[in-house]
Amino acid sequence: MTTFLSATSTPFKSITTGLGAVTALTIYITPLPLLAQDPAAGQALPETQEQSAEQTQPEVQEPSAEQEQSEEQESSAQQEEVSATPVPLVPGEPTWDSFHGQLNAQKYSPLDQINADNVGELEKVWEVHTGDVADGSGELPATVWSATPVFANDTLYIGTPFYRLIAYNPATGEEKWSFDTQSSLEALTQPVLKNRGVAYWEADNPVEGEACQKIVYMGTMDAQLFALDADSGELCEGFADNGVLNVNQWNDTHDKWPLSLLQPPTVVGDRLILGWAGMDWAYEQAPPGTVFSINARTGEREWTFQALSDEMREQSGTANVWTHMSADEELGLVYLPVSSPSPNFWGGNRTEEVPLATSTTALDIETGEVVWSRQWVHHDIWDYDINAAPTLMDITVDGEEIPALIQATKMGFLFVVNRETGEDVWPIEERPVPGGDGNVDGEVYAPTQPFPTKPAPLLDQSEKPKVWALADAVGFGECSALWEDLWYEGMYTPPTTEGAGTLGYPITAGGVQWGGVAFDPESQTAIVNTSHIVQTLKLFSREKYESAERASGNESGFASQEGAPYGILLEVAQNWLGMPCWEPPFGELVALDMTTGDVKWRRPVGASQQYGFFMPESWGSPTIGGPAVTAGNVIFIGASMDAKVRAYSLETGEELWSDQTEAPSVSNPAVYEYNGRQYVAFVSGGNTILKDQVGDQIAVYALPE
Repeated sequence: MTTFLSATSTPFKSITTGLGAVTALTIYITPLPLLAQDPAAGQALPETQEQSAEQTQPEVQEPSAEQEQSEEQESSAQQEEVSATPVPLVPGEPTWDSFHGQLNAQKYSPLDQINADNVGELEKVWEVHTGDVADGSGELPATVWSATPVFANDTLYIGTPFYRLIAYNPATGEEKWSFDTQSSLEALTQPVLKNRGVAYWEADNPVEGEACQKIVYMGTMDAQLFALDADSGELCEGFADNGVLNVNQWNDTHDKWPLSLLQPPTVVGDRLILGWAGMDWAYEQAPPGTVFSINARTGEREWTFQALSDEMREQSGTANVWTHMSADEELGLVYLPVSSPSPNFWGGNRTEEVPLATSTTALDIETGEVVWSRQWVHHDIWDYDINAAPTLMDITVDGEEIPALIQATKMGFLFVVNRETGEDVWPIEERPVPGGDGNVDGEVYAPTQPFPTKPAPLLDQSEKPKVWALADAVGFGECSALWEDLWYEGMYTPPTTEGAGTLGYPITAGGVQWGGVAFDPESQTAIVNTSHIVQTLKLFSREKYESAERASGNESGFASQEGAPYGILLEVAQNWLGMPCWEPPFGELVALDMTTGDVKWRRPVGASQQYGFFMPESWGSPTIGGPAVTAGNVIFIGASMDAKVRAYSLETGEELWSDQTEAPSVSNPAVYEYNGRQYVAFVSGGNTILKDQVGDQIAVYALPE
């Protein structure tokens, strides 16, 4: 059953027709007052908004008729002024001042100085090594650096995994200033030190000579949000506690870990929309998901969104937003990619519906109230977090202009809906999925799951992937034997305690990662990189788990799910030599015509690497990080194991340029213009999920002068 949650009280029809009973059974639940709370109300909400307003209303003198008339005229004039200046979805000027380049998450630049004809001439014009790197062999945990360079205020800003914030001259790489948060370099919630960069805000009308009219923000793993003057690098004393906001003060339920700020806030007007990260697969009861709206100037909390009901918060947890968000300022909506509840791979403690978990949820920017929500996985027991900001786009389908968004997922599904209402653009069908095998105590299973009809899935999950003959031969039949011992009945085959476990294609590592989808608004083409990875997932009873010889890595190995009756073992399906057991390609770059939902082209991306040897590029590579696209008909992307950065033709997918960097560029590139010259910047920091190669390099490219 297709499920909507909407804050409107009037049901709406799907824009698609011919879905019969499926569309007729669409549900709207309204309103959802428990999900957006005023922080002043604490945990006890007022019975109604009207009562709350009456209780807090101060005594004031009644205005005169003349004052009322004057105020009404002024309000009317202000409203007319606002309505006369709509906020365009695509910025009018080249913009790369946030994690996905722009609030719409399109990762699109209108710059065309570098184009498909001349991109082959790109040269590295400057590079910097920050020194903030560790490979995990010493006292410090390994670093994972996924920061998007942010270009704003004629400066390139970057955050590092040692939680330093650095400002560079965008043309030369000369350091303007740096700030060290002095944060503890401990892996408090992650197995590594991790940073995804910074956020930037500036006042609509900056006051010359006054500090902190332009602010750069960066968070730390120990839940501190720092606000620095973008010009000087000094702390903004008027923000929170002398420039530092302790977000962990709001960690009030199952306080098992700090609310880690690894992802920079999403800046919408004068608000910072702030999610947080936690510890994967560790606990049955964990901090429940919250998103905070923070005043960008003062650090004051304005509203709080809760993804779980009060009852579910006590018995479960998470369903947090750990990745970036997108926003449509004209509609007044911010779009949340919400993760799965805890524990991740067993749901016996949360058998009732949890409608906002593993969803795309649209909130009113002003109030934090739910406007609409679409759940993409019912009763998620696979850790299928919605891990990327939905990309907002205006598309023309069958002659109709539609304000749309596309939500990429770990499952390899791309869901396309109207971003104003949450309605399907192309039909999204509820289809039967496998149930359990009867060996998991207390578990229940969703009978159906949502499947998009267009675009088609990025990988074929309908049957077990074929065993790669080469890997099987090298492993003396090891892969074939493993395949025989793995349970798989198609997408959403549940976890099991039996045999070698369940085959997942994909589970946590596969499909699309947090880089998300890029979009060219001129040709209405979406670009997405996807990984083809088979993982094995097995549940262990608590007794067997405690007696097992356990080891774990970054997003792999054993995990306890403490408090639940089952721990887990999650591994990549490979032979003794580390070769994948399934056929290549292992990663692809895909272009989609968003007027039809059809694939324009697809090709392997990058090259896999093992023991220092590069594999044929026709095999592709798993990828982490996303693409950028420009008006010059060029796609830029790093993301692959071979630590190369590349440019592809938007029109054909042909590789046009590449360069070798220090480590995999597991970040979104940045495209910007400074003093009339176009630049492309990559952060090459590596991620041990791909391979044990880390770096501290910023590499910036341009055409020869």
